[in-house]
Amino acid sequence: MADTTPSTAAPLDSAAAATAAFAAVQGQPFPEEVFRAPRLRWAVIGCGVIANQMAASLALAGRRLHGVANRTHEKAVAFAEKYGVERVYDSFEELYADPEVDAVYITTPHNTHITYLRAALAAGKHVLCEKSITLSSAELDEARAIADAHGVVLMDATTILHMPLYQELLRRAEAGEFGRMNLAQLNFGSYKEYGDLTNRFYNLRLAGGAMLDIGVYALSLMRLFMASQPTEVVSLGNLCETGVDVAGGIVARNAEGQLGVVSLTLHSKQPKRAVLSFDKCYVEVMDYPRADHATIVWTADGAREEVRAGEEGYALCYEMADLEAAVAGDESKRALIGYVSDVMELMTRLRVDWGVTYPEESAPGVPREGTSR
Repeated sequence: MADTTPSTAAPLDSAAAATAAFAAVQGQPFPEEVFRAPRLRWAVIGCGVIANQMAASLALAGRRLHGVANRTHEKAVAFAEKYGVERVYDSFEELYADPEVDAVYITTPHNTHITYLRAALAAGKHVLCEKSITLSSAELDEARAIADAHGVVLMDATTILHMPLYQELLRRAEAGEFGRMNLAQLNFGSYKEYGDLTNRFYNLRLAGGAMLDIGVYALSLMRLFMASQPTEVVSLGNLCETGVDVAGGIVARNAEGQLGVVSLTLHSKQPKRAVLSFDKCYVEVMDYPRADHATIVWTADGAREEVRAGEEGYALCYEMADLEAAVAGDESKRALIGYVSDVMELMTRLRVDWGVTYPEESAPGVPREGTSR
């Protein structure tokens, strides 16, 4: 008889995983090396799950937010009381005008991001924006131009870009320890009930779909370890009755011949598993969006090496620390936006292929001739 005893080894969803990660670091001294750059004064837009996780993460570091703004003022008041936030703004304009705010973290649904990005960046605020940073390449290009014009930093909060584990693996890969990267295989599957097609996962008006919600993680990790942006992309995408993508299979190849193979689904559970295959080894990362450990299996003798770097519970602190470092002049952190643009170009191209267009768009974009089919 099959064992049906529930496993406690891995939380079933992202909220449970975050709770477990916070619990694992409670009571531990916060690592001094996380926040190295001069401290910025932060405000947050939105009071949802990610905003709560960010405020809880900052508390681990003995820090708190300067201000909060939300479409529903009462929720902002409750959020401020819960986390000891100094200011609750009556409007978003009041937040943008506050000279005490250096940086803004945007945590609202991703179809609203470009509106807040335009205003915050034009007000001279540095911005950390939740994934997906924008809906399309056109929106991201616009946001980057505003940031450049006002001399501020724009940073994507996709955790893949900020976790110390990937920085360590990249360091070793770039040093030649692993040999050439040949293939990246990435799975990401969640099970979201079809019962309520108005929820954000399946709602076209909330820019739902697998690509922007979970595909951004897989494509970001793939691109991070590729030598250059893929120029060839083939794919199949399944849409549900609301017009958003619920599953997709993607194969991408760059000029160096490196391949990426990605499978996504919002209606079937599958492991969040990444395998990066090099000449000398392969690297396996489970639950990769906020991973703090990986396994290297060496080609020559099959030996296994466990690698640990960072802590999952500090994931959102790493994001904020990277923006502060970029503001202080760290060019490696400033360069992360280039990867973000590459990933957004891929996602835009794929949505064109699949026919997913959101109400805010006349068309999501046009793929380069001959690069997608």
